[in-house]
Amino acid sequence: MTTVLGMSYMYHDSAACLVRDGEVVAAAAEERFLRIKHTVDFPVRALEYVLAEGGIGVDDLDAIVFYEKPFLKFERILKSHLMVWPRSYASFRRFLPMWLNYKLRVPQIIRQQTGYQGKIYFSDHHYAHAASAFLPSGFDKAIVLTMDGTGEWSTLAMGVAEGTRIRLDRDVRFPHSIGLLYSSVTAHLGFKVNGGEGKVMGLASYGEPRFADQLRKVFRVFDDGSFQLDLDHFSFHYDLVMTNERFAALTIPPRTPESELRQEHKDLAASLQLVVEEAILQLVKHAHATYGLTDLCIAGGVGLNCVANGRILRDTPIERIFVQPASGDDGGALGSALHVYSALLGGTERPRMEHAYLGPSYDDAAIEALLAEVGADYVRLDDEELVDHVAGLIERGLVVGWFQGRMEYGPRALGNRSILADPRDPGMKDRLNARVKFRESFRPFAPAVPLDDAGTYFDTTHPSPFMLLAVPVKPEAQAILPSITHVDGTARLQTVTPTSNPRFHDLLQAFGRRTGVPVLLNTSFNLRGEPIVCTPQEAWACYARTGMDALVLGRYVITKPEEA
Repeated sequence: MTTVLGMSYMYHDSAACLVRDGEVVAAAAEERFLRIKHTVDFPVRALEYVLAEGGIGVDDLDAIVFYEKPFLKFERILKSHLMVWPRSYASFRRFLPMWLNYKLRVPQIIRQQTGYQGKIYFSDHHYAHAASAFLPSGFDKAIVLTMDGTGEWSTLAMGVAEGTRIRLDRDVRFPHSIGLLYSSVTAHLGFKVNGGEGKVMGLASYGEPRFADQLRKVFRVFDDGSFQLDLDHFSFHYDLVMTNERFAALTIPPRTPESELRQEHKDLAASLQLVVEEAILQLVKHAHATYGLTDLCIAGGVGLNCVANGRILRDTPIERIFVQPASGDDGGALGSALHVYSALLGGTERPRMEHAYLGPSYDDAAIEALLAEVGADYVRLDDEELVDHVAGLIERGLVVGWFQGRMEYGPRALGNRSILADPRDPGMKDRLNARVKFRESFRPFAPAVPLDDAGTYFDTTHPSPFMLLAVPVKPEAQAILPSITHVDGTARLQTVTPTSNPRFHDLLQAFGRRTGVPVLLNTSFNLRGEPIVCTPQEAWACYARTGMDALVLGRYVITKPEEA
C-alpha cells in the first residue's frame, strides 16, 4: 500500500489531498476551515482533515509532495525582476525577504508543521495540473492542456497522456500568459485578482466586444495557438499594479472597486472574453491537428472559464472533455500526489473522478448537537419524505440551504453545500443576489438537472458534473427557466446522476414530479466574500444572517417561523 499526501500553499488556494494506491481518499482547501477565501497559509487544518479521513497519522505516509518547484520559481522571479531593473526595485525589495525567509524553506516548514521525517518530493507545477486532469479523467489517451497565470516558468503546457504516462512537449513561458491577461483586465475593471475573474466572465455577456481589436494589439495569437503579450501595456512583471497608463489609454481608465459599472466596463469584459476564447480555440484546434485525438483534459485556473470550455465542444473537433473541478492551485495538491504516485513511486492504479465530494461530512449526532445548542425547531424525515418535502418548499417559492454529506472539492457547490431555489421564478435571480448572496446583480446562477433530462432543456449531450461547461439553453426552455438563463441565452450546467449524488438526484426528480421541470437553481452556500460553508455551524450562521427561508442539514429541516 502506497499513501501520498499532496499539498499546495504560499500563493493562493492552499489545499491538501490524500491518495492511497491511486484512490483519492480526501481533499480539501484550507479556506473552508480557516474561513479566509483563497488563503495562502500552510494547510494545517486541511492536512489534519485528510489524514483523519484516511485513518492514519503523518508517520504512515510514504511521501509528501509539494505542487511546484520553489527554487525554479525563485529563479524566474529573480531573472524577471533583473530584466526590468530599476523599475522593479520596489517589488524586488518586497519579495526578496519573503522568499529567503519563507518560500525557499518548504521542506523545513513541512517538517516543522507536521513532524514528518519521510520523503518530500516536488512536482512541476504544470505536471501537477496535468496529472489532476488526466489521471482521474477515465480517458485512456487524451490531449492535456494546462493554462493559468504562471507556474515556475510555464504559463501554459500542452501534450499527450496515455495510461499513467504524461508527456508535456510544448509550453508558453512567463511573462506571456492567458491567465495573467485575464487577471490584469480583471484588476483593471476593479475586481480582485484570483477571485474576480469569474465575475468578469459573467459581466462579459452584458457587453459588446468593441475593444477586441485593441486587446488583439497587446495579445497576439499565432497560427499554432501560441501567443505573446505586448509588455509595454502591462506592469505585473515588475509591479503590484497589473496594467499601466498605456493600457488605460488604449482601452478605458481603470475602474475604482465597488464603483458604478458602466457600459464601457461591460464592453471591455466582453472584449477580453472574446479574445481569450479565440486563443483557446486556436490552441485546441492546433492540438487536435497535431495529435489527432478527440479527448481533451484541462486544468489550471483558466480551466474554470466555463464559457470557453463550452465553446471547445461546440466549435472544435473535440468530442469529450474532462475539466478538473479544482482547476486552480487547490487542485495542485491532488495532481502533485497523483503525479508522484504514478511517475516516481511506480503506481499503476488510476482514480475515476465521477464526483468531487472529497471533503468532511457530519453525522446526525453533530447536527442534533447544533440544533439543540441554537434551540431550533426542526423535523427529521427519512429519505423519501425528505426530498418530497423539500421539493414542495422550493415549489412554494422558498429559498433552501441544502447541506448534505461530504463537502465539494473545488470552487463550485455541486449539491452538498448548496442554496437551492425554483428556476422557473423570473424574480428569483434578483431576489437571491440582493437578499441571500448580497452580491452584484449581474451575477448569474446555475441549473442542476438529472443527466438523462439535460437534453430536454439544454443544447448538449455531454455530461457536465462539475458545473464547468456553459451551454445554450434551448429557446423553448428559456421562458420556462428564466432565473438560470444568462443574458446570452446560456447556463453553467451541472448534470447529476444517481451514482454521483443519489439524494440530490432524488430531489431533482421529486421537484420534477411536482412541477414537470426536474431542474433546480443551484448556487454555493455562502455569502459574498466568504468561503462555502463547511460545518453545520457555518451553515446555520449563514442561514440565520440571510433571506433564506429554510435550512436542510442532512435529514433535518428547519423553517423560519413565517414560512413554517
